[in-house]
Amino acid sequence: MHSQLKEKLWAYIVQNNPDLMFRLQEDYCVTQYLEEKVSSVMPTALSLLEQNKPGHVIHELCLNELTAELKPSRYNYIITLLASEFKTENALLRSSGSLGYEAVNLVEYCAAIFDELRFSEQNLQDPNIYKAITEKVADYLLQERL
Repeated sequence: MHSQLKEKLWAYIVQNNPDLMFRLQEDYCVTQYLEEKVSSVMPTALSLLEQNKPGHVIHELCLNELTAELKPSRYNYIITLLASEFKTENALLRSSGSLGYEAVNLVEYCAAIFDELRFSEQNLQDPNIYKAITEKVADYLLQERL
């Protein structure tokens, strides 16, 4: 179960938080990060096993716990914003194959705003966050001349 949870967590990170994936790889701490995170939910997994919960339920509940602090995905937010507000630039980035790369850069570029406005599941639809991030993305795109 331990290794399956590590695989599922890594797959989630690759799909939804590639900015974190790159940081972990740069710092050579992917294994350590995954090990620490999965070890932290093992008491939950063991408790659910004792309650005779099915394996898929245990995986789902543990993965929800493992990914809670990774939600909502800033990367997916940026990708969605690019597609809706910057259609031309989005198309150029997509056709050049650099959309993912630039979205990761934008997550870092907008990190202070995400943090300052406490970006979370509860305020995902906040128009003030949307406006602030849109302005910051526009600034980035102008600087990069995309």
